[in-house]
This record gives sequence, structure tokens and C-alpha cells, in this order.
Amino acid sequence: MSADETRPTVNAPRPLVVRGGLRAAYPDVLTPEALAALQALSGLDADRKALMTARIRRRIERAKSGARIAFLDPAATIGRTRLTVRDARAGRFSGSAIPSDLQRQWIQGTGPAAKPGAPLESSIRNVAYALLSGADGWMFDGEDALGQTATMSLDNQRNLKLAIHGEPAFTAVAENVAREMNAWARGFLGRPIIDDWKRQLGFTTKIFRARGLHLDDRHIRFSDGTSFSASIVDATLYVVNNHQALRAARASLVLYLPKIQTAEEAALWGDILDALERHLGLVSGTIKTYVLVEQLEASFQLMEIRAALGQHFVGFNTGRWDYINSVSDAMAWDPSFINPNIDTITMTYGYMRNYEDRVRRAVNTPEQSGYCALWQGGMEPNIPVGSEAGVAASMKRAVAGAEREQREGASGKWVAHWKMVHIVRPVWEKAGEANQLGRAFPALTYTQADASGLTQLEPAARTIRGARDLLSVALQYGNAFGQGMQAAALKPADHFGNDDVLYLMEDMATGEIRLSILWEWLHKGAALTEADPIGVAAGDKFSAALFARLLVEEYGKLLKAGHRDVHDGSKATTLPIARAIVERYVTLDTKLPWYIDLLNINLNNANLAEAERRIQLLSDAFRRDGTRITENLDFDRGLPIAAH
Repeated sequence: MSADETRPTVNAPRPLVVRGGLRAAYPDVLTPEALAALQALSGLDADRKALMTARIRRRIERAKSGARIAFLDPAATIGRTRLTVRDARAGRFSGSAIPSDLQRQWIQGTGPAAKPGAPLESSIRNVAYALLSGADGWMFDGEDALGQTATMSLDNQRNLKLAIHGEPAFTAVAENVAREMNAWARGFLGRPIIDDWKRQLGFTTKIFRARGLHLDDRHIRFSDGTSFSASIVDATLYVVNNHQALRAARASLVLYLPKIQTAEEAALWGDILDALERHLGLVSGTIKTYVLVEQLEASFQLMEIRAALGQHFVGFNTGRWDYINSVSDAMAWDPSFINPNIDTITMTYGYMRNYEDRVRRAVNTPEQSGYCALWQGGMEPNIPVGSEAGVAASMKRAVAGAEREQREGASGKWVAHWKMVHIVRPVWEKAGEANQLGRAFPALTYTQADASGLTQLEPAARTIRGARDLLSVALQYGNAFGQGMQAAALKPADHFGNDDVLYLMEDMATGEIRLSILWEWLHKGAALTEADPIGVAAGDKFSAALFARLLVEEYGKLLKAGHRDVHDGSKATTLPIARAIVERYVTLDTKLPWYIDLLNINLNNANLAEAERRIQLLSDAFRRDGTRITENLDFDRGLPIAAH
């Protein structure tokens, strides 16, 4: 039975309002057609909120009872469908053939389509770099890598629409960007990478990542003042504004869906996409989706997620930072579960190795028509900028990582910077196959050993150096977020000025996992594995006093850093707020589920006293009854809108 045949009735639509002045400033994005589609889908927001409440309830109950996440009962029915778990695991559901423009996705780049506070001709350069890069696909990010200050989410949508429609405002910029990219390539690769820039613009498959179900939109809400889904806003604006141009170019409509924890949540996404297709008169299953497996609970329900999304689903992606964070968060209640230094948790480490193995087995399980799905490997965060020795060493590691994923069965991987495309893509070019669909792997099993493997720890270092790295990058990321740069090139402060250590392109997951591990170390009394000159011996516990000392020291390094590493204008504005957030998150006895919640409620706020009030407000609400404050607290305040 198809999941599409069993969708529940959508709740009645409710009136929506757009933040003051934005309809006039973004008539090309907030079109009558887009707003009508949002209104038609608005009834699904109540279901989203109910599922997010259920998420938190499960998290609280697991902490109270000490229960680990488990596989579903085979006889159970997947929420929002009539599909049984047993049927999903056996492939008795209707899936999707892989569209021609997704058959070969050796390298997908990722990044936002807009820059903070930049005029259009500068902001839209992000899209030009992406579409001229030679990447097989580009995931234009509306989520972890897109800043949310001011109107960036709408700038992101505008830039994508201009590019997808081939408007002169984009093509004029693209021509100049192509010259710059070739100049770099001649120096670094010894050859140009773009022969015909106009033809090159049509090479890369356009993909969009919407914000997760756990997030609210900042500019659209219900008329009664309650918040509205960022997921619905992002997906709707992208699809409504671009589906005709993409289909005219015989290109697929493709979304990446982040932060899904359960098959029922995937089914809600399916309902959202089904409703959008019906509203636009699109054939059912037109909108295709990859799912990022970023949550531990999702690894227990991989086939169920595939089945719930049905004909929308084309593949899974295996990320690193988000997934590590989810494991840490899901095991926060267990005093025996303590992660090591983050740089030791590679894709071959314990629970990560088992997670990746389950994903590759899940995508290669055929559904009832024999279709398998794609596996897109993880992120390569390196940027080839630094000393000759540093770049050479980092590129060698990047290629080795790509070779490992290709051997393991991935059909491609991600890069976080366009310069990495031509460094990593040759791994798949050498292999020659468009993809690895249907490669033979053992069938998925659902034993206690399988469950235990998904939280398997292995001995590894836990050091003061590791703690400094966690803390320094978490502080820097919070500061970058406040400046509108959710994608930021970062490295620990101890390496500032050392060009042998390259900057890595980081996004929101960077901050989430670093604070989760610090919280673990402090509240579970993590034993350090090595002595350190600051007076710590091997076996000493990571204490509150030690954390306080490191916070002072690492924050001090950032205040003294040059503008290249820490923007001077942030040192008295967003950096102190980032420190206050980091300190509260790590020291609070109740572990908050998301670092981004604390950051979001302080967007466009540079007043430390006000930030501290909001941090307290959020902390108290969650400690009281699990309430997350996710709405835009400044919705009714005036917002400067840049001229375009």
C-alpha cells in the first residue's frame, strides 16, 4: 500500500500575516501565488507542533526512566500512515525511480545563496560560485548554513529565483565570477575549470534544504500572534517560485529534509509535499527529497522513513556533526556515556561506523518495484587556503576520506566550498560509475546488538586541548551566528596565525555538538586521559572550576584576536552574548535540546542585558515543563530592509 493513499485530512487553514513592510520589499518572493499556497498548507502547522511536543516528551521520559531508544514493534503502524513497520522493512511500499539529473551526484556542494547585509550584486555571487563550480548538485541551504539576521531567509529565496530564472541580475554577476574562478584554478590546478560559463550554469542540479520541523519562521506567523512553521515557509516559497522554470528546463524539484527523528515526522513532511503538489496541480511524487540522517532515533527507523515518504524519497545523506550531537543529546541522561575529543569521532568510530553501515544497507534494500535509493556521503569541510604544506596535508586527507566513502558504497559526497569540487570529484570520476544503487550489502537486522552498536563508544583521547577546541569554536560560532554568518570559516584560537592549520567551513551543527560534548564532560564528570601543563593530571575530572577557567582563557584569546579571525565590531556586541549563551548552556543542570534556540531568540540583538534576560526566559521555560521558546520575539519590532 502506498503511504500517499492514506494521508490524514488536513486541518482547516488559518489566517497568516507577514511581518510589516516585507510584502512590499519582497513582492517577487512573497507573491500572491506563494502566499495562497502558504495559506492552503497552514492547517498542517498544528500537526507539526504536536509532533515537536511529542519529541520533547519522549526525550524527557527517556531521561526519567533511563530508557534507550529502541527499534519499533514490527506490528506497529507508522504514524500518519496505514503502513506497518514490518511492511516498511520488507520493502512493501511504493518508492521512486531516481530522476535522470540525480542519477550522478558525485559531488554536491552546500552553502547559502545569500550573504548577510550585502547588496544583491554581492549576495548573489554565492549562487554563481555554486552553479559554476562543476559540482553535480548544489544544496542551497535555508537551514544550518544560512544566517537568519534581518531578512536573509528572503534574500536567499530571491537570489535562487533570479538564478533559476536566468535573470540579468544574476547572469551579469556570473560572467564576472567565472573569470575569477578560472584565475584561481589556473594558479591552483594549472588549468581553467570553466570553458563556457553560460553552458556551465546548466550543469549543476539545484537542490534546496528547508529548515527543520523544530524551527519557526521569523517573518510569517498566524494572525493570532502564534508562530508558524519555517519548514512550510521554506519549502513552499522555493517550490512555488521555481517549479515552472525548473520543469521547463527538465530539472527535478529536489529538497533536502533535515533533523527528522521519526518516520511519523517523515510522514508529516510527506503530507506537506502532497498538499503542495495538489495545490499547484503537480503530479503526485513530483517533489523529490533526500533525508539527512542527522538524528540517532532516525537510525532506528530508516526503512520506515523511506516508506513514509514514498514516491518523494530518493536518498539518505550521512552527516557527522549533527549526528554526533544527536547521540550525545539522546544519551545525556546516561552517566556512563561520555564522548571523547571531537576530532577522534570520525566516520569509522564506534557508533558512527554502525550508523553509516545501517544507512548504506537501508538505501540498498529494494521497495516493491525494485527501486533502491541513493546514499550521499558526508561533508568535506576543508578549504584549500593556507600554507603550501597545510593545504597539501589537508587535501590528502580530504581525498582519502572521499576514497573511503566511495569504497564503502556512497554514490557521492558533500563539499562545503566550491574550491573543493575539483579536488574531490576525481575520486568518483576514476571509479566511473554514475552511482552505486543496488550494491549488495547484508539485509538490515533489528537485534539488541544492532541497537547497542548505534551508541557504541570506543577508547579515545579526552584532553584539555580537546576542551579548548570545543569551547573556542563554540564561542566563535555563536558570534558568527549573531553576525549573520551561519556558515563560517573557523579554527581554534590556538591556531590563529598558523597557516599550516586550515580553517574549516562550519555551520550550526558545529556549535550544537561542541556544546553538547562540553555539557557531557561537565555534568558527567568526564575523566581526562592526559596530563596538561595547566595542572591537570590524567584521570582528573572535568570540573566546573576547570570549565570556568578555560572559558575565561579562550574568551580572552578571542578578544585579543585580529579582525581576520574575530570581527572587531563583534567584540563588544555579539561576542559577549555568545559567551553568555555558551556559559548558560554548559553549566545549566538541565540539558537544553538546541543551542540554536538560544541563538535564535537573540538574533538582531546586541544588548547583553537583554540577551541575559532572554536566556533566562528560555532556560526557565524549558526547565519548568519542556517548553521551547521558538517564536521570533521581535516580530512586531521595526526591521531595516535593504534596498535591492
